[in-house]
Amino acid sequence: MRASVLVTRASFPDIVDRLRVHFDVTDNPDDTVWTQPELIAHLQGKTAAVTAGSDRIDVTLLDACPQLRAVCNIGVGYNNVDVDACTARGVLVTNTPDVLTGTTADFGFALMMAAARRITESERFLRRGEWIKTGRYEMFVGGDVHGATLGILGMGRIGQAIARRGALGFGMQVIYHNRSPLAPEVEASCQARYVDKDTLLRESDHLIIVVPYSASSHHAIGAAQLKQMKSSATLTNIARGGVVDDAALAVALAEGSIAAAGLDVFEGEPALNPALLELSNVVLTPHIGSASVATRRAMAALCVDNLIAALGLGNTPGKPPTPINPQVLTHAAATV
Repeated sequence: MRASVLVTRASFPDIVDRLRVHFDVTDNPDDTVWTQPELIAHLQGKTAAVTAGSDRIDVTLLDACPQLRAVCNIGVGYNNVDVDACTARGVLVTNTPDVLTGTTADFGFALMMAAARRITESERFLRRGEWIKTGRYEMFVGGDVHGATLGILGMGRIGQAIARRGALGFGMQVIYHNRSPLAPEVEASCQARYVDKDTLLRESDHLIIVVPYSASSHHAIGAAQLKQMKSSATLTNIARGGVVDDAALAVALAEGSIAAAGLDVFEGEPALNPALLELSNVVLTPHIGSASVATRRAMAALCVDNLIAALGLGNTPGKPPTPINPQVLTHAAATV
């Protein structure tokens, strides 16, 4: 009897069809965002699921879906999944790292540049027909990127890719803070220097947040940290909503404590703090850091590879490429 799997959000049909070769597939081509009860209802009788950040996989859902064996999340982040609860119930969790590194680094850099050079603010001005009324020398002056100090909070794959873009492409001085310093050879390849968090905040002309979300990183940038930054500095968040206190950031932007911000992620997204919408010195995008065709296809394909392997099929049966809790696989093998 073929296993049944659920694809919770719309994806590339040809990639979803790879699952149909092996499983009975229920998908969501209309891309409806299900409530938690609706998701639980759709998961009844399903052995595995392809999930997205909008899907909350928690104790309530797991207990209501005891037949579930694998949760394959599309994306690097997986704070929507209670991994400990999954592990306790023998449910494998996977994600899709690496394949989006370059694309997300490109986007983070673009968002930072848009904030620094006031690109969206000036575009709105032009579209309103106001350019004809003024052309003063100080119109939309912003901060230089080339030669400036780039600060990176979180120096994983994406952080390192951003550092290389800044140092090699724009001649920026790169400083970073991480849980621990990188190996010397990695630092050298990024032309980056490790500093403590206070120094990072104090010295950065442009600060980019790339740290994973966890309880320990919740509001890692709040009112106190924003006050440590230069009034001419920009902040860019491409990590996860909740790493930055959006309410505190809105106050800092309104008061001019920092010059500008670029945000691709938000607390409680897709909702966002309404105060941010009232500000002209913030660039807002709807969590699209990985949104290139090639990268989104690669993410979907890796997710499908994970699911097929997790259920013991495909080219690497029992060995999904990117497991988050591989101990589940070890335990399952030991009990066979």
